[in-house]
Amino acid sequence: MTITVDVLAMANHRCHAAGRPAAFDVRLVGSGADLFRPFLAFPEARHELPELFIIPAQGLSKASCYRDRLAEPDAEEARDLIRSANEAGAHVTSSCTGTLLLASAGLIAGRRATTAWWLAPVFREMFPAVRLDTSELVLTDGQFTTAGAAMAQMDLTVGLVARYAGGEVAEGCARRMILDERRSQVPYMAVGLLAASSESVARAAAWARPRLGEPIGVSDIAAAVGQSSRTFARRVAAATGLSPIQFLQQLRVERAIELIETTALPFEEIAYRVGYSDPSTLRILIRRGAGLGPRDLRARARSNPRHRLPPPPGMALSA
Repeated sequence: MTITVDVLAMANHRCHAAGRPAAFDVRLVGSGADLFRPFLAFPEARHELPELFIIPAQGLSKASCYRDRLAEPDAEEARDLIRSANEAGAHVTSSCTGTLLLASAGLIAGRRATTAWWLAPVFREMFPAVRLDTSELVLTDGQFTTAGAAMAQMDLTVGLVARYAGGEVAEGCARRMILDERRSQVPYMAVGLLAASSESVARAAAWARPRLGEPIGVSDIAAAVGQSSRTFARRVAAATGLSPIQFLQQLRVERAIELIETTALPFEEIAYRVGYSDPSTLRILIRRGAGLGPRDLRARARSNPRHRLPPPPGMALSA
């Protein structure tokens, strides 16, 4: 909530500085609205029908069971607000655990969406009709925009500033607030955490990691956990959202990035150790996922060795 308010306030400030009217006229709704009114940096609007409806992370990760939490009265109240905004034509947005609330309103079935990468297994189980893609940081499908994990509310809000106030204002917000540029959740994903929901997939990851430098394939991993390739593929997809080939590829890229950031080994040696005879292939995969090349990753790690530590499950902002 406070991230959203801060970014929108900065966007309005940038608009005023440019001689333009404020881009956002904000009203807080829901049973928790009174708790956050002291944080508003501008007078609260009085409009009843918003053009833009923002759902922040809901603190649902504190619950022992997402399904039970989403059945409670305040969640149903929130769904009524979401449906009303949607019926009035508003652009509806959410991030992290807020996307669970949005999906429970039944509005994004059949649509592409993203959420916190570590929520992927439970999200797919609860809302199989949603076309989930957790590699994306911010994803728009029709009048719905969703965003990924932890600081994704910031990424979502900056994206909304660009959409409604223009790229120059959004860029000014990012510079003034020193907001990191991230292109994807992929470099923050940990296969081990995704695989934890399936004992056999977790065993597969544990078996494969010390053998990444060997010419192992998907069939070898499946055999190691006593499954057919087809059964293994189903289990991997259910637990991680990845194909078996992507699963093995992600394990190799994770290990390569770890070696880049924690050793002085030449990149060619790192590629060899994780199973790539052609270093250029690994370089492309790393850049595609992390948005940086091996040299930049190593330089960044030296300046800030904790830069890549992923946020643990349960750290999403509560509203």
